[in-house]
Amino acid sequence: MDRIGEITRLLVDAQNGDKAALDSLYPHVYGQLKEIARKHLAYERNAHTLQKTALVHELYIKMLGQSEVEWQNRAHFYSIASRCMRQILVDYARKKVALRRGGKNRPITLDEEKLNLEEHAEEIIEMSDLIEKLSEIDSRRGQVVEMRFFGGMSIPEISEVLQVTTRTVDRDWAKAKLWLYNELKAS
Repeated sequence: MDRIGEITRLLVDAQNGDKAALDSLYPHVYGQLKEIARKHLAYERNAHTLQKTALVHELYIKMLGQSEVEWQNRAHFYSIASRCMRQILVDYARKKVALRRGGKNRPITLDEEKLNLEEHAEEIIEMSDLIEKLSEIDSRRGQVVEMRFFGGMSIPEISEVLQVTTRTVDRDWAKAKLWLYNELKAS
């Protein structure tokens, strides 16, 4: 069985209560989850307090605690991973805002490679709220933004997870960015 099929099988087995499947799943997905975290945190300053290994471990623990999730397949798993990563990063940003208690508002960048959690905590929270609003309008575009912005995933990776063409993801990303810019400008 190929790696993709093995991940789906393990997810289904885990959903059916097989604890050994959960233990077997982690080595199969750890590398991809760490790569997503690496991409997202690659442009952070070196003294950043949130490291990719800690982010992946926190993400995995959070995901395994999701007993109500019925894992459908590998794509569903990585989609949920992006959502959980977003929640972790937003929680981290909320803590930074609480510590800072105010300060200057800085314009947010939609260039996911230039996002800095330390400097843009308030904007990350705002972006999370906008993604929720976008998801109500168009759930796939919301997923694309979430995976791209918070998950640091490339267009081909998102295409694979969502099982659509890269052109579709490119279009969704472009339209979502336009919508987000308009929403940010209006607020």
